[in-house]
Amino acid sequence: MTSSAFQRTIILPAPVCQQAAQHLEHAVQKAIDGAATPWRAFRTADGDDFAFSVPVVEQAAGCLLVLAAESAQSLRPSALRALITVALHLRDAAEAVRRPALPTGTW
Repeated sequence: MTSSAFQRTIILPAPVCQQAAQHLEHAVQKAIDGAATPWRAFRTADGDDFAFSVPVVEQAAGCLLVLAAESAQSLRPSALRALITVALHLRDAAEAVRRPALPTGTW
């Protein structure tokens, strides 16, 4: 498989972006490796442009899952659930873009 000349993007809902930015800020504060790049991307997204490259979304999801694992003992269950929900939403969005299209017709 060859890489395409353009980078795929994912358009995310505004609430997910805002929540991801908040959680990524905590990840940066906890010095989780790789959190700074997606945090800057989510922080600078404006109300009309919530499109992110697939690698940035994947990196954000990974950082948030690491944050959840490291914070599991200190967060309230509802806060931990919210963090994991955002991380899984990002991961699922990235996987949906990377997943090959289902073939049409008969096998």
